[in-house]
Amino acid sequence: MEASDVPTALQPLGAAGGPERRRFAFLGAAALVSVGYFDPGNWATDLEGGARYGYQLLWVLVLSGVIATLLQTLSARLGMVSGLNLAAACRVYYPRSLRIPLWLLAEVAIVACDLAEVLGSAIALNLLFGLPLLAGTLLTAGDVLLILALQRQGTRRIEILVMGLVLVVGVCLGVQLLLVRPDLAAVSRGLLPSLPGESLFIAIGILGATVMPHNLYLHSAIVPKRDASHRRADQAQRLRRAFASTAFALSVALLLNVAILVMAAAVFSTRSIEVTSLADAHRMLTPLVGTSAAAALFAVALLCSGQSSTITGTLAGQVVMEGFVQLRLPPAARRALTRAIAIVPAVVVLAVVGERGTMPLLLVSQVVLSMQLPFAIIPLIRFTGSAEIMGRFANRAPIQALAIGCAVLIICANAWLISKFIASWYGEFPLLAGVLGAVAALALALIATIIVVPLRARTSQRQAELSELNLGGA
Repeated sequence: MEASDVPTALQPLGAAGGPERRRFAFLGAAALVSVGYFDPGNWATDLEGGARYGYQLLWVLVLSGVIATLLQTLSARLGMVSGLNLAAACRVYYPRSLRIPLWLLAEVAIVACDLAEVLGSAIALNLLFGLPLLAGTLLTAGDVLLILALQRQGTRRIEILVMGLVLVVGVCLGVQLLLVRPDLAAVSRGLLPSLPGESLFIAIGILGATVMPHNLYLHSAIVPKRDASHRRADQAQRLRRAFASTAFALSVALLLNVAILVMAAAVFSTRSIEVTSLADAHRMLTPLVGTSAAAALFAVALLCSGQSSTITGTLAGQVVMEGFVQLRLPPAARRALTRAIAIVPAVVVLAVVGERGTMPLLLVSQVVLSMQLPFAIIPLIRFTGSAEIMGRFANRAPIQALAIGCAVLIICANAWLISKFIASWYGEFPLLAGVLGAVAALALALIATIIVVPLRARTSQRQAELSELNLGGA
């Protein structure tokens, strides 16, 4: 077993020190996680949803935000009480036959997220500086050097940079909302649940873009762990502080997503204008809103969201690889590996289809994230509901029931979408429909297995190893 289940660059800097320093540690961790909730994938789903269905999918955003807050809180609790991040807990408590597929699925989610960041950053560079999309996509591979330089400075400076980028995005979107002047009555009606027309694909894309599986692994790794200076009685207060920080940070992220969808509804849906790419949205903002400031703010906010989510995606990749299989790569090598895999589909689509292929690819990446969610959520719910792992801080019955309800909702929504694809493809593409059906059956079998398989008890040897690492349970 390695010397730590948390990468050195991710060791929380605020776990020690005075009360103000410890409070900042919780907020900094929550801020790092929150940027994944308004990355370029969110922009694509929110713009598509707002432009095509107006304000009618606003309730999906709000519901996704509530689910995300619950799950991220559970993730933080797991890390704080057990000392294990979610990936490491899967390694400790699940048999090897399940650990490997869970690890591979987590890596697929990280690549899907990175794909959205690649495309979003490339589009933003094109909008701001006229750089061709293909060149911008290849240029994003160079951010390895930026990530490496940041990690050498420690977590605190990364947190400060990310919070600065979030502030820029918030200001840009806030000014845009003032410029477009949305219909507040229509906004309030959008909070009433409905699924108009063929909106299920977009709704699930919004869910996948908002509830990010890789963030569940990351949050459990970067929250401050209990050390010798913390008395057992302090733990409840620290858990409340973590919840408050998480709720605040994700509320900010939710507001930013709402701003994107509302802007698209106010500018495009009211004029029945179809948005087929992020570049289309940028080009049409100036004539429709009446000022070039709206388009400039759009591009700046998109670039900042892409770069901030790139940082957290890299950190999550390290957590996943080290947690599941204890494979520790240098940060630059890990970043280069993920980005190289993500760049391939982006380059292929841009070379074959061009700019028009970017929006569908972004949407598909977010649906892939939604499909991967159950494989992160179910272990999280099982671990945080276990008295053996969490002690007296195990989920109470109402919280456990609510978390299970969220998991069931996500699984059913994904199953519904897949069944619609299979039905629509069966006549024209029977082989493709059959392959999709087989993959879906395997996924359901894996979900059933991770639900029912007994968690491995901590043997005395494994408990001693964890204690040596200061990773023992509460």
